[in-house]
Amino acid sequence: MNYHNPVLLKESVDALDIQEDGVYVDVTFGGGGHSREILSRLGKDGKLFAFDQDPDALENVIDDERFVLIAENFRYITRFLKFYRVQKVDGILADLGVSSHQFDVAERGFSTRFDADLDMRMDQKERLSAKHVINRYSEERLSDLLFLYGELRNARVLAKEIVAARDVAKIETSFQLKEVLKLHLPKAKEHKILAQIFQAIRIEVNQELEVLKEFLEQTPDLLTEKGRLSVISYHSLEDRLVKRFIRTGAFSGEPEKDFYGNTNEPLKKVGKLIVPTAAEIKENNRARSAKLRIAIPK
Repeated sequence: MNYHNPVLLKESVDALDIQEDGVYVDVTFGGGGHSREILSRLGKDGKLFAFDQDPDALENVIDDERFVLIAENFRYITRFLKFYRVQKVDGILADLGVSSHQFDVAERGFSTRFDADLDMRMDQKERLSAKHVINRYSEERLSDLLFLYGELRNARVLAKEIVAARDVAKIETSFQLKEVLKLHLPKAKEHKILAQIFQAIRIEVNQELEVLKEFLEQTPDLLTEKGRLSVISYHSLEDRLVKRFIRTGAFSGEPEKDFYGNTNEPLKKVGKLIVPTAAEIKENNRARSAKLRIAIPK
C-alpha cells in the first residue's frame, strides 16, 4: 500500500480469532490495511468500527456496509462505540505509532529527512505542535521530555542548547533544529539521536503514552468473555505499558491483593511475544522494531 504498509498483518489479525458474525474495532485505521484484512474474514452479519484522528486517513475510507470509520482519537473508544449502541466487542486491534504516510509527507514534520515546519500533530485540529514545544517549553520541561520519551542521557545539554538558540531566533523547521544541535550529533549516531529527539517531541505533542494508557484501561470492559486484544508497539515505552497492563492491570507498582492474597488482573496474555520475520523486515524496514502482544479477558 502506498499510504501505509501494515506490519504483522496476518499475525495481528489472526490474533483476533475472528468470528464471522463478530464485532471488531481497528483503533488505528491509517491506510486501512488491517481493516481490510478483518473485513475479508467477516461474514455478512459482521461489523467493523475503525478510529483515526488524522484527516488524511479519512480519505482511505472503505465502502462496505459492515464498516464504520470514526474520525476521533481512540482514547474515546467507549464513548463513541456507545453512540453506535455497542457495549461489547469481540476483538480490538491497535497498530500504534506513526504511519508511513505521516513519515513520508514532508509538511507533517514527523521525519528527520525533510526540512519541514515543526508540526508533528496527528490530529491537525489540536493546537499543540512541535514548534510550540521547542520554542515555548521551559528548559527543565524540555529536558524531562527528552529524557523520559527520547531516553536521551544528555537531555539536559540538548535542552540547554535549544533554549540558548531560540533566545536568538525562533526554531521553526526540522533542519533548523538539526543545525542547533549539530555539535551533539556525531556522524556515526546522527540518525539514531535525531530519531530519539523527534520521537520525544512527537510523543509529547500527541500525548501518545497518556492516550495508550486511557485506551488500555477501557479494553477489559469492552471485550466479550472470549474477546481478544491485539496490540502492535514500536518502541520500548509503548511496549512496556502494554506488557505491564496485560500482566498486572496497572502501569506501575504491583497488582493489588485482596484479603486472601489474590490478585485480580483484568487480562491474561495469549501466547508469546510475536515479532516480524527477517523477510518482512527486509521488505518493510519500519517493521524492525514491531512487537505484537495478545490478551483475553481473565
